[in-house]
Formats: sequence, C-alpha cells, structure tokens
Amino acid sequence: MSESIRVLIVDDHPIVRDGLRAAFDAAGDLEVVGEAADGVEAVAWARRATIDVALMDLRMPRMDGVSAIRELQRASPATRVLVLTTFDTDSDVLPAIEAGATGYLLKDAPAEELLRAVRAAHRGEPVLSPSVAGRLIGQVRRPARGVLSPRELQVLRLVADGATNREAAANLFISEASVKTHLLHVYAKLDVRDRASAVAEAYRRGLLG
Repeated sequence: MSESIRVLIVDDHPIVRDGLRAAFDAAGDLEVVGEAADGVEAVAWARRATIDVALMDLRMPRMDGVSAIRELQRASPATRVLVLTTFDTDSDVLPAIEAGATGYLLKDAPAEELLRAVRAAHRGEPVLSPSVAGRLIGQVRRPARGVLSPRELQVLRLVADGATNREAAANLFISEASVKTHLLHVYAKLDVRDRASAVAEAYRRGLLG
C-alpha cells in the first residue's frame, strides 16, 4: 500500500476545517496531519512537519493566503499548495498563482473533485476550477497594458507627425481598417480615448522620441 498524502488544512473557519477533515479521513489515502487558522500557523506547521499538500484559504487574519504561499515556498519547497476559497476575482487568482500555488479551487466544488484535486496537486499537476481557468485565459488573451507592438508604434509615430489614417495606411502598405485596429489597441494599452491623448500619453511615457 502506498503512503498516504499528508495534508495541512489552512482556513480560519473551524467548521470548514472540520468538514474537510471528515472528507479526507473518509478517502483512505489522505492523512490530515495538521490544521491552521491563518498563514502564520501554516508556515509553522510546514517547518516542523512533512506536508505534501497544503489546502489554503486566501482571506485570513494575521497572514493572508498569498503571503503564506510565498512563505511556504521558502520554508518547505516540496509542499504543494492548493487554494480553496470562495473568491475568484483577478485580484485573488493571479497573485495566488504567481506566489506558487499549484491549483485553485472554489469552495462550492464537490467533495470528489476536491479529493481528485489534492491527489493531482501532490503529483505536481495544475488544478484550476473552470471559472479560474477562464480568468487566466482572459488575462493571456488581453493585450499587455502599456506595451506597444512595433507596428502599433509605427502607426502612432505617423499619427504624431500629423498623418491621417489613409496616409498612415499608404505609408505602411496596410489597409485603413488595419490602422484603425492598431489605434484601438494603442488606446486600450495606454488607457486613452482618442488620437491626441494617445500621442500625449506616449510622449509622457517616453515611447515617442
């Protein structure tokens, strides 16, 4: 028989910890070796015991989940962290993943899905709830704010020199529609609404010399 996966439950609500412990105890291959009510306790556990997977809430007193993930990475690099929370906004998801979380689940996940996620996290496999995966994909597809492509800079330079869309298109051997699309991307990346503001903001940022 293979060794049990050693789990640490980190959540500031005792009733949540009790429910999770019951689910893990019933699984057979998962052993709850400790519970922590905040990030400080979680890090202390990781320093004194072997933890395979830490199940981590995000919003807790004293030390929040993201800070705890970072500390756990330093204190126990072999410990995988699986976030289990009720929050799936960009401001919650991205910092947790960037801090080193292996997975991110929401608390409305069925028990069987949670058990599978813990086993997958132990194997080092990324685990994401559908809504979280959608947010990450959206971030990847969204144009990087403030970073203009070479073509966008070419268009913007021509606009700054007073060129119309038609003149810019002729100069670059592209269609007017392409010029308009590039300008819309420029506006989004520079957080402006029109040509004049885009040129002014680009000069302010040192993008145009």
